[in-house]
Amino acid sequence: MEEENKISSVYIHIPFCSSICSYCDFCKFYYQDILVEKYLDILLQEIQEKYCHDLIDTLYIGGGTPSCLSPTMLNKLLQGLKILNVSPSLEFTIECNVLDLTEEKMILFQKYGVNRLSIGIQSFQPRILSFLGRNYNTKIIREKINLAKRYFTNINIDLIYAVPNETIKMLESDLEFFLSLGVPHISTYSLMIEPNTKLFIQKVRPINPELDQKMYRIIENKLKANHYIHYEISNYALPGYCSKHNLTYWKNEHYYGFGLSASGYIGNYRYTNTKNIKKYLSGNYIDEQEFITSSLSASNCAILGLRTIYGVHKENFLKQFGMDFIEYFAVQSLLDDHILLETDTNYYLNPKYWYLSNEVLIKFI
Repeated sequence: MEEENKISSVYIHIPFCSSICSYCDFCKFYYQDILVEKYLDILLQEIQEKYCHDLIDTLYIGGGTPSCLSPTMLNKLLQGLKILNVSPSLEFTIECNVLDLTEEKMILFQKYGVNRLSIGIQSFQPRILSFLGRNYNTKIIREKINLAKRYFTNINIDLIYAVPNETIKMLESDLEFFLSLGVPHISTYSLMIEPNTKLFIQKVRPINPELDQKMYRIIENKLKANHYIHYEISNYALPGYCSKHNLTYWKNEHYYGFGLSASGYIGNYRYTNTKNIKKYLSGNYIDEQEFITSSLSASNCAILGLRTIYGVHKENFLKQFGMDFIEYFAVQSLLDDHILLETDTNYYLNPKYWYLSNEVLIKFI
């Protein structure tokens, strides 16, 4: 793969969990120390083989549940990542389960430069937590978040809404509780019933689309009223706390992906690693790769950029693709209808249409 562009972001996948959530369709396995150790050996080998000493601005360890690793295995992983040449302003995120947050792990994370936690809370309603396969309560959530806040200021928490039989009152209670935790970043996701999940196998049906949209608007209005910036369709942050790593994806920039099922974008290729643990452990990392043509890159630029309040930069698009954004996609009508808006420098999707963004963005494919 050619390395024509600066690569400043790294994603690392840790496919292990202590328990499997009913809605999760990510590549994951139950935690086993022996398998984890073998996996980390190969993961660090993959990084050594592929990493080309770029200066890294964002590093994100996701899963699975990276925090379920024992302190010994976390130390092995984080020590191995010292091979990376990192920026002084590095944003270093690790995903965590509430129950995994211990003082020992907080100290370990700090020691190795982790400075952002992403914690999957999802809800504090007992019925919803049980439905999602989560085994904790409000008291535990508050204790663990307070522990995390003693060590970290940059914390994201995830909220899942549009759960079957969830009421507006339940959602409003969740929002009040989430706000009371005092964290600077909140990601919100409408429950998706994905194939090969427990919910799919049980034939659970999604909620009414009109209720889903109403819940989306309630979340948006509540978080904006509490000074959170709705900077991407599913993400809200207090000023200064937008996710630098996720903006790498939404700006259609290049990044490394290491680990089982991880994806990356290097040069003119997007690649996805195998989901087969045997293949991965034998060193056969990549499952598929796709050559990104200029037209596909332009579509990706539109689809990803228009998910954010920043939209698409006019001059950058013109420089890269040789044509004005509106002319390239022949979408003057979207501008005329105020579905697309513009400033002197950018085109962006009218926030009124964010909930229906997929219907709009299909025009750019």
